[in-house]
Amino acid sequence: MTMKSCNFLFIFLMTIFFFSAPTLAEDKNWTDRLSLKGDVRLRYEGIDENGEPNRDRMRIRARIGLDAEIQENMKFVFRLATGGENPVSTNQTLDGSFSTKDIGVDLAYVDWRVNDVVSINAGKMKNPMFRAGSAPLIWDGDLNPEGIAAKFRSGMFFGTIAAFSVDERAGESDSLLYSTQAGVKLDLGDVGKLTTGLSYFAYTNTIGYEPFYKAKSRGNSVNEDGDGYIYGYKNIEFFGQFDTEVMEWPLKLYFQYTKNNEVSVEDTAYSFGATLGSLKKKGDMQFVWLYQDIEADALIAAFNDSDFGGGGTDSKGHLLRAKYGFSKKVALGGTFLFNEIDRFQGTEHGYNRVQIDLEFKFN
Repeated sequence: MTMKSCNFLFIFLMTIFFFSAPTLAEDKNWTDRLSLKGDVRLRYEGIDENGEPNRDRMRIRARIGLDAEIQENMKFVFRLATGGENPVSTNQTLDGSFSTKDIGVDLAYVDWRVNDVVSINAGKMKNPMFRAGSAPLIWDGDLNPEGIAAKFRSGMFFGTIAAFSVDERAGESDSLLYSTQAGVKLDLGDVGKLTTGLSYFAYTNTIGYEPFYKAKSRGNSVNEDGDGYIYGYKNIEFFGQFDTEVMEWPLKLYFQYTKNNEVSVEDTAYSFGATLGSLKKKGDMQFVWLYQDIEADALIAAFNDSDFGGGGTDSKGHLLRAKYGFSKKVALGGTFLFNEIDRFQGTEHGYNRVQIDLEFKFN
């Protein structure tokens, strides 16, 4: 599918909406159709990388957004966030001699509930793909892709079909991302629930083109000049998540495995972990352990976790996190990453990171 065909699909879907969407009740006030929400996170971060000077910094993340009901089955979602243009981070470092900080459009999409089974998102949207345990093996939690996605849910079955615009190039071939996912959510009674499935995602026009976002390879293999990918990236993913309770504590066990079918070495990545507890009321606690192993060309390095191993691929190691809820709206957390990086490059060394977060949210 080309960029032109993606544009045609977008217009086609909007035409269907125009002729099929019901009108909003006339007696509903416009203020009742708007809802505001947002959050602020204050962070201390320390980075200890072997062979590099230690780094300490203060960071802030602030997000504010609104949902606007357009029709009874359609809404517009818009959000602003700190962090500038980075696709995988809305953190803003507090430096630059008190300079004014960057803020940008983090979300801007239409969410159309076609019926009880199908919904369509178009624009810069929340990631529509299910992520087992919210693990950032393939997609950073802050990544909000841009394009069109159709989501399906019927009984125990769910799925997603999406086409995203990654890099539009004047006079050259564009890079797109096509993604499909199919899964099933099984109710196991008193034992718990099991969610499992398969995904396939493929990038077009990567070989010979600059690495995405600021042309940094971030662990992917590039040519001698460093300005072009060597390989294509077409992946299969297998995922699973088991939800249960242990002594009235919610427990998630999860794993992911993905393989890039376009390369024969350094082609796999996997993760597994557990999350115990949740933050829903005052005094709640949550604990997370995650292990990840990401080979150099297992996936596009620009879009997975920006913290693990310093961001990108060619890394492995552990993540530990603990959170405590002072209330439903305020929480204190600490994250510790113990990683090994640059293995494929032959310069493997340690990379440790600590983050202390104070989080506030409102809606």
